Amino acid sequence: MRQVWFAKLVGCSLAVLALLAAPALAEKAGGILKVYFFDSPASMSIHEEATIAGQGPMMGVFNNLVMYDQHVAQSGINSIVPDLATEWSWDEAKTGLTFKLRSGVKWHDGKPFTAADVKCTWELLLGTASDKLRVNPRKAWYRNLDSISTNGDLEVTFHLKRPQPAFIALLASGFSPVYPCHVPAAQMRQHPIGTGPFKSVEFKPNE
Repeated sequence: MRQVWFAKLVGCSLAVLALLAAPALAEKAGGILKVYFFDSPASMSIHEEATIAGQGPMMGVFNNLVMYDQHVAQSGINSIVPDLATEWSWDEAKTGLTFKLRSGVKWHDGKPFTAADVKCTWELLLGTASDKLRVNPRKAWYRNLDSISTNGDLEVTFHLKRPQPAFIALLASGFSPVYPCHVPAAQMRQHPIGTGPFKSVEFKPNE
């Protein structure tokens, strides 16, 4: 059985669809969930929005490499758990942070998620990608990030200029989703494609 919900957020008008496998639940599939939100964000691109006005509605559409355990009252380095990554490790110099990634993950349009998507996302944030973000409010977070490399489709390494043990905390933030390489940054503002449990259907600013 698959549970299907539609959500429309008021403040902006945002429709999202969630498809979750839930064989143990007996609730009737379908229905409308309305969440009253405080503002209408300029776009649905978390990486281009400075506040939770854009982040809040879209967090369920995306996944991070890692996230904070939602069952722990106070977030910290020790409460970081896997999301799109399955495990991670530092090199001996503590300047290389390598993630092994989940296999079989697909974007909402059916294309496979790979390490290239992680590389593209952080090159967007560094400003070194051919595609460009319109605004980049968290570029300063990654001043110590020198480059990102991949090893096949399921391994990615962040190379730092100097040791930064708390770097992984930036990746666990709600402002650190992975974006798809094959979708232009401009499209992500209005029709974002993610890997999360919710699929974006419609965004009507100021409605």
